[in-house]
Amino acid sequence: MSEPAVDSTASAHFTVAPSDLASALDLEPADAFPPVFATSRMVALMEIAAARVLRPHLREGEASVGVSLEVVHSAATPPGATVTGSARFVGREGKLFLFEVTASDDAGEIGRGTHKRAIVTVERLTGGAARRGAKA
Repeated sequence: MSEPAVDSTASAHFTVAPSDLASALDLEPADAFPPVFATSRMVALMEIAAARVLRPHLREGEASVGVSLEVVHSAATPPGATVTGSARFVGREGKLFLFEVTASDDAGEIGRGTHKRAIVTVERLTGGAARRGAKA
C-alpha cells in the first residue's frame, strides 16, 4: 500500500436533514434530544473525510476503519444548513493513520478533534463480525 503525503486533505459535505438531528436519536420518549445537528452525524462526516484521504491508497479488498476519535462539538447547527467535514493527514503511529479533523457549517467551525484509522481487509473485518454474531 502507498501512503498519503503528510498534510494531504479531503472533505465531505451535506445538508442537514431531519434524520441528521439529535432529536432523531430518541429511542424512547424520555430520550428527548434537541432538533439540532447530532454529534454522531458530525463524527460520521469527519470519518468520511479521513477515509477519503486514504481511499486512493487502498489495495483491492482493503478498507479503512475508524479506531478512535476524540472530538469537541462546539456549536449547534440547525436543519437545512450545509455541514462540511475535513480531514488532514498528520502522520502514522505504528499501523494507525492519524488525522486532524474539523467540521463547519455556514457560520463557521462547529467541531474539531483527532482521529485514528487502520487499514484492514474487508474479508477479515466481516469474518470477525460474523463470528461475533454467531456468539449472540
